Amino acid sequence: MGLFSKFFSGLKKTQSKLSTEIHRIVSRSPKLTGDDIEELEAALLASDMGLAITQRIIDVVRETYQSGGGQAGSVLEVAQAEVVSCLGESTAHLAKRDGLTVVSLVGVNGTGKTTTAAKLAHRVKADGGSPMLAACDTFRAAAIEQLNLWGTRLDIPVVSSNYGADPASIAHDAAKSALGRSIDYLFIDTAGRLHTKHNLMRELEKLHRVIGDKVDGAPHETLLVIDASIGMNALNQAREFNKSVPLTGLVITKLDGTSKGGMVVAIQHELDLPVKFIGLGEQPDDLRPFSTADYARALFFEE
Repeated sequence: MGLFSKFFSGLKKTQSKLSTEIHRIVSRSPKLTGDDIEELEAALLASDMGLAITQRIIDVVRETYQSGGGQAGSVLEVAQAEVVSCLGESTAHLAKRDGLTVVSLVGVNGTGKTTTAAKLAHRVKADGGSPMLAACDTFRAAAIEQLNLWGTRLDIPVVSSNYGADPASIAHDAAKSALGRSIDYLFIDTAGRLHTKHNLMRELEKLHRVIGDKVDGAPHETLLVIDASIGMNALNQAREFNKSVPLTGLVITKLDGTSKGGMVVAIQHELDLPVKFIGLGEQPDDLRPFSTADYARALFFEE
């Protein structure tokens, strides 16, 4: 399946709801009334596009209709263009430095950090690089087992310890092993934690300090993994995590199961953090580099 086809398939729920509503509203009359504008605004907000981007789209749509060129297709084109303008160029790549590059995956429980770490390692290996995984979520025995299973399935080395072990110690040992084996990328799967739990956030800061002492500048990427199904609630998570451990980018998972795909625009716009990858399924290859153009097109237009 091609890249756009994968985007389209993954964003089908959002696209279907948005385009259906826009066609319904716009096709009723050659002119947009105040009520029409309100309904259009509600449809965009329902996809969790965010107030700022919704207002930008509404303003341009109003101008389009006032100039006499408005129709359903043009509204969709306007919306697509505004999303592209807001998101800017795609930056869907991992940082790379000479020697070992360390990538830390952070976020709350249930967002898919463990699976994301494994899928990113799979991408590196598929591109000819050498990855390693570190099981630093020691609060859940299942997370350690899950990452080891991924490692076995994908033939990628995993550094892990027992349930309840010190996560920072495991990260240190993983970095030491990765350096000794000339590994290209070390992916650290951290424990899920609520951004409101300050003691757990301090522990995450400690892990990053320890890994930074072992590898200069590490972690070189800190990616916040966000579950798309929670929509705009993810914005608070991103704000708070970014205060404790400065983020370098976002990974949005479970986009294939939600009608709130517009939240990608809102979060990137407010926090100025690039969306680097999006999850569009369960298989290793279903974690895809983010493409602004394909995302915007898949939001509003059928394949």
